[in-house]
Amino acid sequence: MYRFLLTRQWLILALLTLVLIPTMVELGFWQLHRHEHRVAQNALISHNLKAKPVPVATLTSPGHTIPRSDYWRAVTATGTYDTQHEVVVRRRTSTDGNIGFHVLIPLDLEGGGTVLINRGWVPAADDQRAFPDVPAVPEGEVTVTGRLKADETTGTSGIKDLSDLPDRQVMLINSAQQAKALSRPVVGGYIEQTGPEPSGDVPELIEAPDDSSIGPHMAYAVQWWLFAAGVPVGYVVLARREKRDRVEAAAKAEASGEPEPEPEKSEPATA
Repeated sequence: MYRFLLTRQWLILALLTLVLIPTMVELGFWQLHRHEHRVAQNALISHNLKAKPVPVATLTSPGHTIPRSDYWRAVTATGTYDTQHEVVVRRRTSTDGNIGFHVLIPLDLEGGGTVLINRGWVPAADDQRAFPDVPAVPEGEVTVTGRLKADETTGTSGIKDLSDLPDRQVMLINSAQQAKALSRPVVGGYIEQTGPEPSGDVPELIEAPDDSSIGPHMAYAVQWWLFAAGVPVGYVVLARREKRDRVEAAAKAEASGEPEPEPEKSEPATA
């Protein structure tokens, strides 16, 4: 009674089942790896945010690429702002999701060298090509605390580095680009300012990264694996139902005296 499994329809269904099972298992492991990456990142964020702040010059230097182990590391920088070369970074969002700018200013360190400070978010002017209203920075020597971040590139951020931008506007926060504009060395990466807090809450300081949410990836992994387990079960259920229907049809035909319907001919499987 299971000869129908060799028909074209059921062979195609069996092939589809064999393809779906490993695909779903692999998708489950993909989600598992994403979960593990998120957990490891949360642990790194928590550790680096809680670490005692260190001078930025101890972690980076001109041309240095910030390693992932130092992302979000609490750092300090003491020096004087270079107000003549303050720029804004286009298409950045506030905590509420409004589009505006990030304010980027060089800080000339007291021991030599320059570091970029991301002061935070300000709203855009009515004219997108106009320089926004940015509160002035304190004069004289200041000490800034913040989170160390890696240079942005199109590859890592997905932001296209547009040309022909208005004066004092940029798309990416990149120390190499700013070093070229300043004609002097700039240490790799930049500082996302957390203190001191600005008067009037402008610019709006950037929120700390989320280190508590692990996302739905583990749940998605379990779902894919359950789907993988359910596919062969579904195939068996369908096959048993088909067999039952065929047996009932044969029994009815015999009871009514009608000739028993011929079973569907099985088509030979080809290589």
